[in-house]
Amino acid sequence: MSEQTAKDLRFDCPAEIIKLAEGDLNQKLAEMGCVPGTQIVKLYSAPSGDPVAFRIDSYVLGLRLSEAEQIVVKTDEELETSI
Repeated sequence: MSEQTAKDLRFDCPAEIIKLAEGDLNQKLAEMGCVPGTQIVKLYSAPSGDPVAFRIDSYVLGLRLSEAEQIVVKTDEELETSI
C-alpha cells in the first residue's frame, strides 16, 4: 500500500503527520509547523483546486498540491486499525 499524503486527504478528515518526504521542501515545511505528530486537516481549496488550505494544529496554512504531496499522513481510521 502506498503512503497517503496531505494531498490525498478528504476535506474535514483529521490526520496526523507521520513524516516529510525527502526533498528540497523538507526544511521549509518543517519551519511552517509540518512536523511528525502534528494534526492536519484539509479545510478548503481554491476554485481551481490548487492551492489548498490546511489546519496545522491551531492555524491555517495554504499549500500548493505539490507541497502537500511531501507530507505523509495517517488518518484517524488508519490510526485506530493499527492499535
